[in-house]
Amino acid sequence: MPIHDQSYRRYGGHREALGRAWTVIAWAGIRSMIGKRKFLALLIFAWIPFIVRAVQIYIAANFPQASILAPTAETFRQFIEQQGVFVFFVTIYVGAGLIANDRRANALQIYLSKPLMRVEYIAGKLAVLMAFLLLVTWVPGILLLLLQVLFAGSFSFLRANLFLFPALTLASFLQVIVASFTMLALSSLSNSSRYVAILYAGAVFFTEAMFGALTAITGSTAVSWVSFSANLAQVVDVIFRLKPRYDTPVPVSLLVIVALIALSISVLERRVRGVEVVT
Repeated sequence: MPIHDQSYRRYGGHREALGRAWTVIAWAGIRSMIGKRKFLALLIFAWIPFIVRAVQIYIAANFPQASILAPTAETFRQFIEQQGVFVFFVTIYVGAGLIANDRRANALQIYLSKPLMRVEYIAGKLAVLMAFLLLVTWVPGILLLLLQVLFAGSFSFLRANLFLFPALTLASFLQVIVASFTMLALSSLSNSSRYVAILYAGAVFFTEAMFGALTAITGSTAVSWVSFSANLAQVVDVIFRLKPRYDTPVPVSLLVIVALIALSISVLERRVRGVEVVT
C-alpha cells in the first residue's frame, strides 16, 4: 500500500483581503432570513404604508381637487414614524438571535479562532440587521420622493424641498443604527434569542411607560429623555425642520442617543471575545 506524503504544503486556494470577511457573515445571514416565509410576509406587510402613500401622491398629482392630499415635508416625516412599528418587529425577528444563537451553539469561539477580527464579526452581524431595517425605512422613503417627481412630472417639489433627501437618509440611518446596536448588544448578553427579544421589547415599552408616568406626574414633557423612542422622535423632528414635539432640549435627546450607542459598543467589546488557550 503506497504511503502518501502528508508533510506541510502551502495553501493553494484564494485568500480574501484582510477586512472583507464580514461580507461572508453578512451575506450568509441575509440569505438565511430570506429563506423564511414568515419573515418575507413581514417585509411585504411593512411595505403596505408605502403603497398607501404612493397612491396618495398619485391622486394629489393628477386630481387638482384632491390638493388636500398633496405631500409636504411632514408627509415624509410621518412615513418614517409609521415605519417605526416595522423597525421594532424586524429588529426582534432578525436581531434577537444574531449573537445569542452563536453563543448557544458555542460557534463564537469557532468564528474567532479563524483569521477573523472581532470588528469583522460584529460588522457582519450588524450588516444583516441594518440591511433589512433600511429596506423598510430608507428605501421606501427615497422611492416615495422619486415617485412624487415622476407623478408630478416636474422637479418643483424637489427643488423646494431639497433637504428631504439628506433628511430621509439621516433619519433612517439614525433609527436603524440605534435599533441595530442596541439589539446586538442585548443579543450578546444571553444564549436565548427569546429572552433577548423579551428584553428588547421590555426596554422599549418600559421606558415609554416611564415617560408617560413622569409626564402625568410633572405635567411636562421635559422628561422625554427617559424614553428611547421619544429621543429619536425629538431628533428626527429637527432633522425634518419641524418643531420638536417635546420640551426636552434637542441636544439632551441627541446626547442620550449617542450614550446608548456608546454603551452598546462597550457591551459588544466585552462580550464578543474568543477563548484564550494557555499551554
